[in-house]
Amino acid sequence: MRRLLLTLAFVGTFFCGFDLLAQTPVVPSFLKANPRWVDSVFNKLTPDERIAQLIMVAGYSNRGRAYEDSLMNAVRTYKVGGMVFFQGGPIRQARLVNRLQTVVKVPMLIAIDGEWGLGMRLDSTVRFPYQMTLGAIQQRDDLIYKMGAAVARQARRMGIHVNFAPVVDVNNNPNNPVINFRSFGEDKEAVTRKALAYMKGMQNNGLLTSLKHFPGHGDTGVDSHFDLPVITQSRQRLDSLELYPFRKLIDAGAAGVMVAHLSIPALDSTKNLPTTLSRPVVTNLLKNELGFGGLIFSDAMNMKGVTKNFPSGVADRMGLEAGMDVLEFTEDVARAMKEIKQAIADGRLSQADIDARCRKVLAAKAWVGLDRYKPVDLMNLVQDLNDPESMLINRFLTEESLTILKNDNRQLPLFKLDTMRIATVSLDAPQTTVFQNTLANYTAMDHFNLTATTPDTTVQRIREQLKNYNVLLVGVHLNNIRPTVRYGITPKTTALLKELAETGKAVVTVFGNPYALARLEGLDKARALVMAYQLTSLTEDLAAQLIFGAIGAGGKLPVTVNEKYKLGDGLLTAPLGRLKYTIPEEVGVDSRFLTAKVDSIMNSSIRLKAFPGGVVQMAKDGKVIFKKAYGTHTYEGLTPTIEADLFDLASVTKVSTSVLAAMRLVDAGKFDVDKTMADYIPDYKNSNKANLVWRDVLTHQAGLKAWIPFWQDTRNPDGTWKDRTFSDEKHGPYTIEVTDNLFLHRRYWKKIYEQIEESPVSAKKDYVYSDLSFYLYPPMVKRLTKQDFEEYLKENVYEPMGATTLTFNPRRFYPLPRIVPTEYDSLFRKTLIWGRVHDEGAAMLDGLSGHAGLFGTANDLTKLIQMYLQKGYYGGVQYIKPETVEEFTRYQFPERHSRRGLGFDKPTFKFSGNAARSASPRSFGHSGFTGTFVWADPDYGITYVFLSNRVYPTRNNAKISELNIRTNVNEVLYEALRRGPSPILASILDQ
Repeated sequence: MRRLLLTLAFVGTFFCGFDLLAQTPVVPSFLKANPRWVDSVFNKLTPDERIAQLIMVAGYSNRGRAYEDSLMNAVRTYKVGGMVFFQGGPIRQARLVNRLQTVVKVPMLIAIDGEWGLGMRLDSTVRFPYQMTLGAIQQRDDLIYKMGAAVARQARRMGIHVNFAPVVDVNNNPNNPVINFRSFGEDKEAVTRKALAYMKGMQNNGLLTSLKHFPGHGDTGVDSHFDLPVITQSRQRLDSLELYPFRKLIDAGAAGVMVAHLSIPALDSTKNLPTTLSRPVVTNLLKNELGFGGLIFSDAMNMKGVTKNFPSGVADRMGLEAGMDVLEFTEDVARAMKEIKQAIADGRLSQADIDARCRKVLAAKAWVGLDRYKPVDLMNLVQDLNDPESMLINRFLTEESLTILKNDNRQLPLFKLDTMRIATVSLDAPQTTVFQNTLANYTAMDHFNLTATTPDTTVQRIREQLKNYNVLLVGVHLNNIRPTVRYGITPKTTALLKELAETGKAVVTVFGNPYALARLEGLDKARALVMAYQLTSLTEDLAAQLIFGAIGAGGKLPVTVNEKYKLGDGLLTAPLGRLKYTIPEEVGVDSRFLTAKVDSIMNSSIRLKAFPGGVVQMAKDGKVIFKKAYGTHTYEGLTPTIEADLFDLASVTKVSTSVLAAMRLVDAGKFDVDKTMADYIPDYKNSNKANLVWRDVLTHQAGLKAWIPFWQDTRNPDGTWKDRTFSDEKHGPYTIEVTDNLFLHRRYWKKIYEQIEESPVSAKKDYVYSDLSFYLYPPMVKRLTKQDFEEYLKENVYEPMGATTLTFNPRRFYPLPRIVPTEYDSLFRKTLIWGRVHDEGAAMLDGLSGHAGLFGTANDLTKLIQMYLQKGYYGGVQYIKPETVEEFTRYQFPERHSRRGLGFDKPTFKFSGNAARSASPRSFGHSGFTGTFVWADPDYGITYVFLSNRVYPTRNNAKISELNIRTNVNEVLYEALRRGPSPILASILDQ
């Protein structure tokens, strides 16, 4: 009884790609629902109560108690059969519905206009895309079916039984003021296909639907809410176009049809007679000619399209006389009842007609479960209505709709990021937008915002600033979707957009109605043009990801705008392999589980003072599914940690700089891990390290000393600085700024390298984790590449990748509030270390070393680790050969039970907490002394970055290791993956 029209086999054919329209037409099965209950209820109804079952009044849940009491009284008095709800909220409406259902003899049929889901009418609920947006989707109509299923689940959870959707009007009038963006487009086949998917999604999941607006509202220039539109097309044109989707969907088993208030002389020449009141339209055409046997609903009976010429009550009676089953939004119930009873008495309506329609309504009520009525459960209602599965469907639908209409010289996706000086300009958005924030995930850029009220002096200043950039990412944020108000376009918006496009540097994204393109000047001068059909946080987010190639483009225009932009226009692009930002459900993970578990560990750790704050970022298959900051910069301070904060990466520097450079040098034939230190460091030819093999060095089994406290050698026994070491002032040769008040001699680096060269080497060759060899990479890389170490890394990897925050000495580029402080150094530097490297040895090398000193954000670090996971590939560039990555990240000496790759850490052979318990043998990463951690697992396709400042205010705090916090957070991701998706989520991901 829960399913309508289709067998499971039929549903299966939908997902296998068979044409639904090829199915044999069927009679709506709800007519056969629980006939015993229908008979029992019908027989207890008086003639007046049978009429009342055909009346559906309007309800609102945002008008206060007095209104609700009056509504209760009306329902109690007239015993109406249904109610259509408009504005309100889910809890308020559910409570009101529960109250109303207690005062009727037969539970009411509850309806809603939910063309894009409950969010069309109710706050705090999901807003799915407009049908015009869905019209741009080319290959994934299955997603529209799934959207319908989600709408049905949410509606039924709300106690809603009928959705007045889908709109099957073919919008072939660009200036249509009332349908327009509510239509799937102007191609009747596409409209039919998509409307069918939406209808089946709802009906197959227990929600009654109503096709609208019969016999077709797509070619109107008047809004029937305010007047009666006249359509002068021929019957032949109506048959071939307007009626086409209705005919096909009726044959496929539509449950309901809504008749519009239209004047169509070709169907009924009676002057000023709306189709809702026309027997030739409702009975002759819809019932007899098209063979529709489901519920026939009127459009709202309060609309001027009907009330202009026929008063309330009279119009309701005429609607039933025309053949209507349910009168929606009857305003004057008393007069309607009086007029209908008089029509029966006069013979214009028969009691048999009323009885048959009453039985049809009762059958519909039985089909939706009102024969077993239960009140709406308020527990967790809002949470249930905002299920993550629906959020995922929303993302997929939006992503599939995005359309590239212009792409000169394959500008999109943006590729050579290191050649670009990027500015974003959001028009008609006073503050930084979601679009701009998401764009900033991919590389460094500056943001500008202009609105119709921006002073001319500010516009001129920004105009001058924009000359310094060679790429302008322009977002046109249209705040209205309707043609009657020019889609929200202002003259100033038009002028600014034209000016920006004519620079020849602009990539323009339009967030709004596609018909708005005809009113935006200069778009032909833009380098690229992206059409995002609505202004929502999702369209902004995903359009930004499209521009950078995290996702591809496959949408096409569902309508013709003008000669430049026509039906079916749309250029395809493929993803570049950059990080995509999404929700956990996209990879089959329960976001509520993942968030709750990670939040619990992180918040508990902060309470226990394992660290003041941190950032966690996780990705699966190149999709960032978790990105969150916790705590504050210090225990005492009020500065919250944010995702964009830079952290001292400590020993994660090794795998982010030295090992990275080594792999690239291997690819270039300039470095061989099986050669000796003397082969690449000539000064070592006569040292005790001359014959040390780099493979042994990189796996920490070459016998090198663990570390050297270089700073201690600069002090005299009385605590003063030795000559030619430090000065409290910057002068002469004392130029290396270790703190604000401590400056090292510019040539002291030689002493450090001498100490490394002269340090002892153990003959045992046992595993001893050593920093010393990593000090040597900066000079060695410079010798082999003729580039400074940092320049080499930034020019060849970080900047092309868009990982621009990865840097040494971040004070040069970022304000201190964006940098998280580390330790208060009470022994050496006598100050809080903030924006300078925590490691003493690296500090004495001007903040730059191969073992420590790199800073960066979790997001940019994730890009680097993702590149390793993708075997050296990222963003369209092969930075390292796959075989080189494989070699560096594999166990080098498993026979010795060594857990080391070449520079990388790997899981121990017996769990010790250095990696998550579930980490695979192929996984790799590194940890850092300041409380940092990175890990990649090819077997699971995951990357994980954990940043904290656990050494604040002192390094003596070891709770982060004692509690295995970093690896425990990582284990949560493995656990979430093992749990797998819910059945509903699995069906969404199944494609």
